[in-house]
Amino acid sequence: MAGVNLQFKTNYAASSKIEPFYKGGKVQISKDEKYIFCTCGSRVNVLEISTGKIVHCVEHDDQEDITSFALSSDDELLVTASRALLLKQWDWKQATCTRTWRAIHNVPVASMAFDSTSTLLATGGCDGTIKLWDVVKQYCTHNLKGSSGVVHLVQFHPDIDRLQLFSSSLDCGIRMWDLRSSQCVCVLQSHYSAVTSLSFSHDGDTMVSSGRDKICTVWNLNSRKAIKTVPVFEAVEGVVILPQNEDLSQIGVKSKELHFVTAGSKGVLRVWEASTARCVYTQTLPTTFSSSPAEGDEGKDDDNPRGLTHLFHLPTSSRLTTVTAEHNILLYQLPALSTQHQFVGYSDEVLDVKFLGKGDSHIVVATNSCQLKVFELLTNNCQILYGHTGDRRHTTKTKIHHLSARTTEKAHDKDVNSVAVSPNDKLLASGSQDRMAKLWSLTADGNVGLLGVFRGHRRGVWAVCFSPVDQVLATSSADGTTKLWSLQDFSCLKTFEGHDASVLKVIFVSRGTQLLTSGSDGLVKLWTIKTNECVKTLDAHQDKVWGLHATRKDDRMVTGSADSNITVWEDVTEVELAEEQAKQEDQILKQQELSNLLHEKKYLKALGLAISLDHPHTVLTVIKAIRQGENSQTLLEKTLLKLRIDQKESLLRYCVAWNTNARNCHDAQAVLQVLLTHLPPEELLQYQGARTHLEGLIPYTERHMQRISHLLQASMFLNYMWQKMRVTGDPSSMDKDEEMDTTPLGKPFYVIDKEKGKVGDEIRDDADDNDSGQDEDPDCPAEMDEDEAEEVSATTKACVIVTPAESRKSPEASGNHSSESEEESSDEEDVEIIEVDETAAKGETCLPVSSASPSQTPSS
Repeated sequence: MAGVNLQFKTNYAASSKIEPFYKGGKVQISKDEKYIFCTCGSRVNVLEISTGKIVHCVEHDDQEDITSFALSSDDELLVTASRALLLKQWDWKQATCTRTWRAIHNVPVASMAFDSTSTLLATGGCDGTIKLWDVVKQYCTHNLKGSSGVVHLVQFHPDIDRLQLFSSSLDCGIRMWDLRSSQCVCVLQSHYSAVTSLSFSHDGDTMVSSGRDKICTVWNLNSRKAIKTVPVFEAVEGVVILPQNEDLSQIGVKSKELHFVTAGSKGVLRVWEASTARCVYTQTLPTTFSSSPAEGDEGKDDDNPRGLTHLFHLPTSSRLTTVTAEHNILLYQLPALSTQHQFVGYSDEVLDVKFLGKGDSHIVVATNSCQLKVFELLTNNCQILYGHTGDRRHTTKTKIHHLSARTTEKAHDKDVNSVAVSPNDKLLASGSQDRMAKLWSLTADGNVGLLGVFRGHRRGVWAVCFSPVDQVLATSSADGTTKLWSLQDFSCLKTFEGHDASVLKVIFVSRGTQLLTSGSDGLVKLWTIKTNECVKTLDAHQDKVWGLHATRKDDRMVTGSADSNITVWEDVTEVELAEEQAKQEDQILKQQELSNLLHEKKYLKALGLAISLDHPHTVLTVIKAIRQGENSQTLLEKTLLKLRIDQKESLLRYCVAWNTNARNCHDAQAVLQVLLTHLPPEELLQYQGARTHLEGLIPYTERHMQRISHLLQASMFLNYMWQKMRVTGDPSSMDKDEEMDTTPLGKPFYVIDKEKGKVGDEIRDDADDNDSGQDEDPDCPAEMDEDEAEEVSATTKACVIVTPAESRKSPEASGNHSSESEEESSDEEDVEIIEVDETAAKGETCLPVSSASPSQTPSS
């Protein structure tokens, strides 16, 4: 089975990845037309158009989804808004946050835009307000109110001298704001559905608006009137006014009149002449790409998966860019609208992958959609194959041939999961959900005949694969095993066990001497057949690895996963493997050393070692260990102040990340207290990125303080309610006919005030002890300042009771109960009676907590 002189594979390293970078939301193209900015959850990814690679990525530390973003007109500043109601300003080329501040909006920001000078930023909120920010001087300049509902569109007039801002919200009107007076000067009413985009003419006097009500409106901004309403018969998501100084006759522009392009639910670009409201050009796609509905299906436009959601004009390179509902980004070259680039933002689950083309330069990917995607590895440019129809028109340079079935055979009782053809094209293997694999003969006339059955798997068979050199078949199963079978007697030769879940794919490498398997545990394993040994396990993906394929030379393999990631792996040489192993061993040794230092309580060395590893979580572990010991604050101060300046810089940077999480904010604040208390401001400001770090700390610290304040208020209310419940449960306050559980709840509070008309501050210690365990919140501070103490005192006034000595001794004073019954009740509930003077006995300073009216309180 194996060649003696073959060199086995020992390891694979990831060489490139095709990852999802856009899952819907806003898209913007840089002014220099080199980069595409798009949202992906809590990140903004920057795609380089020339290479198709993600070259930069900015992400919020709190992992909150980004609701909107804006790139400045000079391509220098990027501002993002998240669901945490925070605005962050980024140096996106360095992927560093330079400033964080609170969006004054009460709800998330839905839209953002910079003006042409890159100094003013407009944010439209879901609360119906618009804020304008001076990003240079860092303050809010305008607060524009009057919109109804979510402000989903804000855009500055390109002529900054006009100082005008346009916005649209739920009422479908377009508001024109004069920024000099902060007033809405007019509302342009034409649309009956959401306004999706605005485009301005070169002179700035004309504007075209598009909407989902299937019309576009041409506006004269001087008269503020609609010039023309153009019915376009599709929900329009983007509109662009074409330049008038270019020859665009290939797309129907025959005159100097105003023309504009629309992109919408039909999935094609169309050119319209504004003066005649006539469509002069409709983009022609190959039949296999066509997304136009059949007759009578016009109502299905809105559900078209290949509908267009964005449209941009790139004037420098004379291109148009569209974004599809399937998260694909396409670039067309004017004037012919020829496809130049196509990038796939999200592929959903990847079910299979194969190398393709000369030199294995391409990868064909099968997903859970109806298309095949062919990626060029060098540029990540993608060709999408939608299938073919009767005219056999080719869709790409990949040739598509018409196939017809020669024969049909019922091979299994359940789903057929995999088929494979032998290297000599004479045998066919099939694997099924019925837990069996079968071997079939292939004849020249196309008929198949059953040769044998492979039985032994306990669950369904996911994959079958022939050996390239031996008469052996490999199968992988949902029972977590991979088996090798003899083609002669159908016996099981070997069983490989190691995956914790289903083995979804198996292939031969190294001329049939080794196996690669992938599973639903996200792992890829490399096996040596002769020794039955797993020589390498690759933590390849976060989800099921459905796709697995190797090149003809076995020097590369590709994996595709349900997490929508595609990874290309290269065979690692012995030297590279040794370097990788040395790094791993060094990391293990340092971790062991760190554990020993913590056990020996050598915190300074442990902290220095953790910082050298540049693992914030490991550093946090050391800080927590220091704070758990005796005299923790003193020990923390001594340890931190002995660190080097570069170590303190790293520690400050880690604190910013810790402070974003409520679980770790106490440790972050403890470290900050030491640094801010013992280090002079001049030294702190010399730390690299100190200003940015401190600005990033402020908004999250404010959130933590608000949370603690709310918890403290809730704790006080619970104390009040608890005391109310205890007093209400007192048998002395119940009517005789009532039935209530009179189990003693503990000693009540008593307060003696020496001054007339006030309740005293002396509270029984044992009463405090009874309640502390019930209502104390671990996130609340143990000590309170004077204002908080006054609030607690005010709350306690409603929760205390004083029993005058005379009322205790005199049945007449007590009213409803005899002294014997009162004494008995006192003994049962362990109530401590406090003697007061005659003034107190008159009830002048007594504050009973029972719900009885003043007329029911004992008289003096």
